[in-house]
Amino acid sequence: MKKKISVIGSGFSSLAASCYLAKAGYDVTIYEKNHTIGGRARQLHKEGFTFDIGPTWYWMPDVFERFFNDFGTSSKNFYQLEKLSPAYKVYFGNNDTITIDDNLQAICNTFENIEKGSGAKLKRFIESAQSNYDIAIKDLVYRPGDSILELITPQTALKVNQFFSTITKDVKSTFKDRRLQQILEFPVLFLGAKPSNTPSFYNFMNYADFGLGTWHPVGGMYKVVEAMHQLADSLGVKIKTNSNVEQIITNGNVAKGILVNGESIESDFVLSGADYHFTETLLPNTLRQYSEKYWKSRVFAPSSLLFYVAFDKKLDNVEHHSLFFDVPFDKHAEEIYDTKNWPEAPLFYASFPSKTDHSFAPQGKEAAIFLIPIAIDLEDTPQLREKYFDMIISRLEKITQQSVKNSIIFKESFCVNDFKEEYNSYGGNAYGLANILTQTAFLRPKIKSKKVHNLYFTGQLTVPGPGVPPSLISGKIVSEKIIKETKL
Repeated sequence: MKKKISVIGSGFSSLAASCYLAKAGYDVTIYEKNHTIGGRARQLHKEGFTFDIGPTWYWMPDVFERFFNDFGTSSKNFYQLEKLSPAYKVYFGNNDTITIDDNLQAICNTFENIEKGSGAKLKRFIESAQSNYDIAIKDLVYRPGDSILELITPQTALKVNQFFSTITKDVKSTFKDRRLQQILEFPVLFLGAKPSNTPSFYNFMNYADFGLGTWHPVGGMYKVVEAMHQLADSLGVKIKTNSNVEQIITNGNVAKGILVNGESIESDFVLSGADYHFTETLLPNTLRQYSEKYWKSRVFAPSSLLFYVAFDKKLDNVEHHSLFFDVPFDKHAEEIYDTKNWPEAPLFYASFPSKTDHSFAPQGKEAAIFLIPIAIDLEDTPQLREKYFDMIISRLEKITQQSVKNSIIFKESFCVNDFKEEYNSYGGNAYGLANILTQTAFLRPKIKSKKVHNLYFTGQLTVPGPGVPPSLISGKIVSEKIIKETKL
């Protein structure tokens, strides 16, 4: 008889793990509390407009391809990818922008035109980043985080110094122009940490940016969710939505199933892709691995204030991905991680997917997503949301030299309270635990419970960390551990 696995949540890591486990012969059922699958990667459809309400960047296409290849297929059999050209544009003020092209040589030329000698320096910097990418993404991140020994290889031994320097230190010692420094520091934000606290080894994100490029799945990031759903369905995975998991049922210290909408579901294994802290609240206190004190001592990636805005016209002077760095970068980072206040002058990101993909907005109109990274657990009120919307829209108008406020058809918002309510997210975080040195690999919460037999975890609060590609990898790591330990 097949071993039964109950999976909590239907985000990328849960979907990935479910596919691997079903392929290995397990009886897999996913339970999702919301009415649609995808976890944070859902879509909003309204008045002919479409918005990805979660992830919008498609980086590391090789990780996605490796996932689909594991099942004898390819991403192109499910969705169409377009490489964005330009990749994105960064706005530093009025008439002060830098466009990042879709290939490294063009980006080197851009750097050289801004700071003499920086083109050659950038090539060397990206060569180092590519070397780290090959070590990290093709090997280290696929390890289960059981021991420090996983990090000790002949390759990493040669780079040990990079674990004790930082991205900021390396970037600022190599490039002098403030704008170039910020562009190179920016990708680390995907890891959910300050560049000044992130080990130099993580410059592999710069290779993901400049080397592999920025892509767009036609129809949006939710097309990836749909592809994984289709694959899971073909493998026999069952998915139940509107299914709120209220308890992990235990017998002694062994997981025996889950309580869903008041109904007991027997299982041989329980795998949670939901928020790690929340998952442990489904257990008695004595069976929880990590205390409230532990979670409060962790460095979390930011939360976000998001706006989904429909405009009745096409916008000028913006790209599909647009970064507004017209205010002090370091000050905003301090407000997220150190003082943990609402930012006085926030950096923000804007996505205009309808610039590339006409399915996102009716003809002649524009769909826009705005994101302000903020500290977790902030007060979240309609008044604060409106204050910050007015702030960033005014800056958008000034910097791009156009009027847009009167062209808004509607707007929706999503912030700390929504992350807590929709995803049971600790502190309302948006990206999980920051990938700083003391929260890397074996120092992250474990994928296997130390107190409850047959209980496992996956997702951005365990290994390898925040982001969509790491979530796919996390699903593979945990499935391999379950398969290996079942056979013992």
